Amino acid sequence: MPAFPTYDGTRLAYHVIGEGAPVICLPGGPSQDTAYLGSLGGLSARRKLIMLDLRGTGESAVPADAASYRCDRQVGDVEALREHLGLDRLDLLAHCAGANLAALYAQRHPARVGRLALVTPSTRAVGLDATGEGRRAVALLRRDEPWFAQAFAALEEIVAGDATEDRWNAIEPFFHGRWDAAAQAHQKAQAGRRNDEAAAAYGGGFEPGATRAALAAFGSPVLVLAGEVDLNSTPDVVKEYAGLFPAAGFVLQPGAGHYPWLDDPARFVAAVASFLS
Repeated sequence: MPAFPTYDGTRLAYHVIGEGAPVICLPGGPSQDTAYLGSLGGLSARRKLIMLDLRGTGESAVPADAASYRCDRQVGDVEALREHLGLDRLDLLAHCAGANLAALYAQRHPARVGRLALVTPSTRAVGLDATGEGRRAVALLRRDEPWFAQAFAALEEIVAGDATEDRWNAIEPFFHGRWDAAAQAHQKAQAGRRNDEAAAAYGGGFEPGATRAALAAFGSPVLVLAGEVDLNSTPDVVKEYAGLFPAAGFVLQPGAGHYPWLDDPARFVAAVASFLS
């Protein structure tokens, strides 16, 4: 497994999948390893995917200083990877919480980013949040699904502030465009793969006003992709996020949830590969 020492000496691992020009891939979670990304629906047939296990996840080492789990501190890890790979500029793809890290990297190192693809992104770093009303509206698109009644009842309780582990489990179908055997296996495989200590510290360094200002001046091409039925990163908020960039392309993938490369791999790869090329 290839690895490198980052700025504070922590050894970080990355996985290489495919051939072609490299794309650095940042996972979500926050603080989950990259295994759940797979080949991103076959994107690895079009580009070489460099998948970074963030500090304290997957094959990467646990840092000596737990405060370094903060998202703003991990910007240095992405820069160390760029230097390790000998890239003058990097194309960057980030999913969910990884989009916060990608945004902070673009804020701090704008000249080092060639193209930036944000897939069903978390928007915490720019101070945008989905509302309970927005999540209900997305959920109601699934009203004809056989699991809907139980999942929607659990969602109502969560939105009302009464979240339990059982209720979080009950709404899992909302995160996938199809709640079939493949989606259930994917969801089950993620259990226990997140570093909870790292996740708790991740958002400590966000300064939304400064990040918004930096992204408003960010000149590189940007793709922001939302899933039509994504309950986590609701399309209305993701579209608003795209509007923070000078000229970002916004793509709404029909029928897709939080993992659009699983719901319609061909459509996802066509959109992302076209942008990256």
